[in-house]
Amino acid sequence: MRNVTRSAKRALALALILGCASLDAAPAPWWKWRSKIDGSLFCSQTPLGPGWEKAYGPFKDARCEKPIVVR
Repeated sequence: MRNVTRSAKRALALALILGCASLDAAPAPWWKWRSKIDGSLFCSQTPLGPGWEKAYGPFKDARCEKPIVVR
């Protein structure tokens, strides 16, 4: 019975640690990406592939209009 109590306490502690870590989570920033082929711009949170490079950012919104102020 003692092992069950100890493992239950460990599971609860792990759940609390993981829960507290997620409280600091924030959405990923948006970036304007420029095509290396024709220079067109596209707004995305993730890299679009080897034919694209970061042009501007980071931004708060999906239209890449509201810049994130970095302090």
